[in-house]
Amino acid sequence: MLLKDKVAVVSGAGSGIGRAIAEAYAKEGAKVVVTDINEAHGQQTVNTITNAGGEAFFVHADSSKAEDNKNLVAAIVQKYGRLDIACNNAGIGGPAAPTGEYPVDGWDKVIAVNLSGVFYACRYQLEQMEKNGGGSIVNIASIHGTVAAPMSPAYTASKHGVVGLTKNIAAEYGQKNIRCNAVGPGYIATPLLDDNLTDDMKKGIAAKASMNRLGTPQEVADLVVFLSSDKSSFTTGSYFITDGGYTAV
Repeated sequence: MLLKDKVAVVSGAGSGIGRAIAEAYAKEGAKVVVTDINEAHGQQTVNTITNAGGEAFFVHADSSKAEDNKNLVAAIVQKYGRLDIACNNAGIGGPAAPTGEYPVDGWDKVIAVNLSGVFYACRYQLEQMEKNGGGSIVNIASIHGTVAAPMSPAYTASKHGVVGLTKNIAAEYGQKNIRCNAVGPGYIATPLLDDNLTDDMKKGIAAKASMNRLGTPQEVADLVVFLSSDKSSFTTGSYFITDGGYTAV
């Protein structure tokens, strides 16, 4: 098991990519702290893990609030005494509009969750990992951390910001045995996609990738597990795109 006896936390773990990552961590032997703003969904993830013989518990937290992130780390340390791995996955898409017409409140909300929320999480995770003597953080960005998402300027800006924050952390904490990397998923078959796109729209998006399909949450989770484990011990400050070739053309 790649993560045997490690303590890991995953935000936005109530569904989609976050749930797949939490389950993958547990299968590799980690004690998993599941956090989400949706308590029912988060508890479902915990139940899936424990029913399969893994160890997990749920902490309700709003990732866009600094105090919630601080309290989350405190709850983890109270239960397990340490924090080894963090995957900051929680995020939202926001409204769709060109930049000159984009609603200001929509911008503020997207930045609060997708960028400030990742900073708040890293802020308190890093503080604890220093006390541990090391750790690994994986921030979930997007392919739109490197290419535009027309009609979604806040999303694009926030994900570019996550990539920059990741690199800064890697530069600052490399000599403290703390690694930080970012993963940029392309279009992944998740409930979020199902709720916002028609079947024809999903087919059109899939056709833009050289593999001509959507990705699966498990494919993202497998990459995250690698980056969280000692198998990637010399890898930090990197941004890994997993998009089926979407951005290669």
